[in-house]
Amino acid sequence: MFQLVYDLFGDEVGVLRIFNYVTFRALMAGLTSMFLSFFLGNLIIGYLYKLKFKENIREDGPKSHSVKSGTPTMGGIMIVFTMLISLIFWANWKNYNLILLTVFSLAFALLGFTDDYLKAIKKVKGGMRARTKFLISLVLACAFSYIFYFHTGKIVKDGKGIQFVLTDIFLPFIKGPILDLGFFAIPFSALIVISSSHAVNLTDGLDGLAAGTACVVTVTLGILAYLTGTPIVANYLNLPYLVGAHEYSVFLSALSGSLLGFLWFNFYPAQVFMGDTGSLFLGSTIGMISIMIKKELLLPILGAVFVIEALSVILQVGSFKLTQKRIFKMAPIHHHFELLGWKETKIVFRFYVIAIILAMISLSTLKIQ
Repeated sequence: MFQLVYDLFGDEVGVLRIFNYVTFRALMAGLTSMFLSFFLGNLIIGYLYKLKFKENIREDGPKSHSVKSGTPTMGGIMIVFTMLISLIFWANWKNYNLILLTVFSLAFALLGFTDDYLKAIKKVKGGMRARTKFLISLVLACAFSYIFYFHTGKIVKDGKGIQFVLTDIFLPFIKGPILDLGFFAIPFSALIVISSSHAVNLTDGLDGLAAGTACVVTVTLGILAYLTGTPIVANYLNLPYLVGAHEYSVFLSALSGSLLGFLWFNFYPAQVFMGDTGSLFLGSTIGMISIMIKKELLLPILGAVFVIEALSVILQVGSFKLTQKRIFKMAPIHHHFELLGWKETKIVFRFYVIAIILAMISLSTLKIQ
């Protein structure tokens, strides 16, 4: 909205040029979504209580979680709603990739909402069938990838900086592209999106864990997006320059602000859980952004907390099927630490520290290449 105000009246009213600065709009987007979450949080939580959108705690989980039974879920609605309102005011909607990202992020949120609704309201054990959820996720991920690579994605071939095509992939710490995937970029990117969405979903098991670690990741991606979309900086740092990518930082700032506001109510003891509505939305958004700024192979480093959580489940299931023995006391791995006697807040805080260290390592790739 404010970008449109600048476009219409910026030449006549000089002070309005501030709305053309991405850094200003990103900052304001983050603050807007955060304070909206603070002010609307109790109202949304009360509404979820009224609708009886309550979390069903798994019976085989840590006994300490029994007190959480009845806590409202679908809190991801708060994250999505406050972010979207902020973007309406501060985003530049002339950027087609921003529209693409928003539409498909909301589609994954709707998928998660449907799963939550089936579990919380319809009392369908396990919610949506895993195969159905996977197939819908696959269709959404492939559709997003195809549209981005072959319709809305743009690069500049001006002889300056790194020369590449959109379907190239880059390795962290190495200058320049290593391989052009061509049409195979679509299934590769779909794998990134689906893996990321389900990994964040598995991480959402302790109060504040998924929201806090995701916030660290989105802030880092916001920095990378801004640098990638700024030609002088991108060329200096040997980054692939992508037209309009700096606008993603406004989206990510709004999302980070929403996550901080959500954490106000989600940290121990949680007043609300994000549910699949939030976790599928967050995971898919992180995956799609990493594709759009050519950081697909950096994501396993930046989001290693999510990777470890997902791997712990894969290893646990595989070990039990092959040997009838378990590697961990319980998977995902955060429950393993709980059963070892660690307090929930201790686990969450240490995962935050790990996430921040991983973010610092990821940002170091800007110069070590």
